[in-house]
Amino acid sequence: MIEIINQQNRYLISKKPFLKLLQGLSNHYNLQEAEVTLAFVTSKVIKNLNRKFLRKNSSTDVLSFPIREKAADGKFYLGDIIISVPQAFRQCLNKKHGLERELELLTIHGFLHLVGYEHFKGLEEEEEKIINLLLEG
Repeated sequence: MIEIINQQNRYLISKKPFLKLLQGLSNHYNLQEAEVTLAFVTSKVIKNLNRKFLRKNSSTDVLSFPIREKAADGKFYLGDIIISVPQAFRQCLNKKHGLERELELLTIHGFLHLVGYEHFKGLEEEEEKIINLLLEG
């Protein structure tokens, strides 16, 4: 099951494209039954999470919390993706594309961390492949 939570109210976000994107990612990695949560949050929330879990006292654009375990309820929990919408908005202005596009890119990035990709160890190449496959294709 894919759960999408919008905990911020400054930017209007349609959940449907992200549900479709996460379903496509889950299918591509043969994780159709995996439980994934995507949360859209404020800069303050992501800064607090970054400080608490990564010991970095700053805001960031996306955090991933891989679980990758089968729980007592029998469900496989892949993990959680947390995205700062205000940070994504600033980035989309710099990159000259829309907010939804930036949120999609961050969702892909976060998902790849959930399945085990790391920076400078294949993540960037896989990201490019997935963007071409799911967003451009």
